[in-house]
Amino acid sequence: MSDDNYQVAVIGAGPGGYVAAIRAAQLGLKTVCIEKWVEGDKIQLGGTCSNVGCIPSKALLDSSEHYYRLASGELGVHGIDASEITLNVEKMMARKNKIVRSNTMGIASLFKKHNIELVCGQVSFASANDLEITGQDGKMSSLRADHIIIATGSVPIGLPIASFDYPQIVENSGALSFDRVPERLGVIGAGVIGLELGSVWRRLGSEVVLFEALAEFLPTADQQIAKAVEKSLRKQGLDIQLNTRVTATEIENNQVKVRYENQQGTHEASFDKLIVAVGRRPLTEELNLGAAGVQHDERGYILVDDQCHTNVSNIYAIGDVVRGPMLAHKASEEGVMAAECIAGLKGHVNYALIPNVIYTWPEVAWVGKTEAALKDEGRNIKTAQFPFMASGRAKAMESTEGMVKLLADAQSDEILGAHIFGPNASELIAELVLAMEYRATAEDIALTMHAHPTLAEAIHEAALGLNDRMIHM
Repeated sequence: MSDDNYQVAVIGAGPGGYVAAIRAAQLGLKTVCIEKWVEGDKIQLGGTCSNVGCIPSKALLDSSEHYYRLASGELGVHGIDASEITLNVEKMMARKNKIVRSNTMGIASLFKKHNIELVCGQVSFASANDLEITGQDGKMSSLRADHIIIATGSVPIGLPIASFDYPQIVENSGALSFDRVPERLGVIGAGVIGLELGSVWRRLGSEVVLFEALAEFLPTADQQIAKAVEKSLRKQGLDIQLNTRVTATEIENNQVKVRYENQQGTHEASFDKLIVAVGRRPLTEELNLGAAGVQHDERGYILVDDQCHTNVSNIYAIGDVVRGPMLAHKASEEGVMAAECIAGLKGHVNYALIPNVIYTWPEVAWVGKTEAALKDEGRNIKTAQFPFMASGRAKAMESTEGMVKLLADAQSDEILGAHIFGPNASELIAELVLAMEYRATAEDIALTMHAHPTLAEAIHEAALGLNDRMIHM
């Protein structure tokens, strides 16, 4: 092995890896981060999230919402009317790419600030402390580290019946780079990714059909909220086919012919593009984990404890390669925890309070438990909902769809679950994550002054409602 010795080596520069590397460096540890993702001759920091996931999708969601509100005449009520509206997809994509570049350059600046060494290449373990790296040119190098954090992320799950070998069939990164608006767009999977990507192209004019094998829409969300979301998205024009299984695809006349089955029988439909959004799998098969003795399950997930410590004393694993939801913010917090544990601190992540967000419009966000889950546990609970149609700020925004729903223990008054469907739900949920982290009661929130007029007042009203004190309903 080489003489390149580090206290911490981080494999992967996504939202888990780069955050872990920065925190380790802040704690005074000599740190190296290895990333294989390159564009041209430059390493792409930020992983899937920054480059082909979270950031670019939110950029397009924002752009498409502006276009939709203008083109649909929705802004007419504000006294804003326009004619001869044009859509420049090339310019929209250029804006998205500029945001991505700015984000990745920002991470590179942080690496430079904290003296983190960056190495490009594919990593495989030679032992629990030694890593072999194959560069883009095929040359081999190696390094040794006292501690190693695995943060290689995940890749989209493919389907044998819908091969990515054809340009008409894409996963999420391809769906963020169309050069024109598909007239007809099919999406396999009505989860978070499918709904967000379907929303982007529906707003821009596509006829969108989502095929979902499950009979229940958004089964992990509170079902009162899920039903409201489904109704809203259908009203927006998304054709959501539940309890439907795609059985075959073929390319014919430059289109994708999709065969699918539901309770009504077997059907066929043709699309200009087909997005496969059925989930992601951990990217661990190239790591040669056996050489380090790291245990993993049959699906490739690395086995870890509550502090992301593997069965090997000096190796941690975080983010999409371990149990739990595949969310960038979860990976980042795990990265901080792993670095702090290595430094001898008491790192911690509260897995019971991971916020979930779907960036459709209106947005969906939740934290804690659903009403059904709490009832299954036999908990005695109380619930309250405050609709945005009763919010002065929401009325001023012309965004009155949705509600805030809170769940609390009937005896202790502690907030056990918070569910929001409405404008800026992704931002509003943070107050409730913080409240629940400190085990706040409904009374705590009710006694907290909220500025007027704001959307956050809906949270205040729902908290008041848990004790039959709601003012504006």
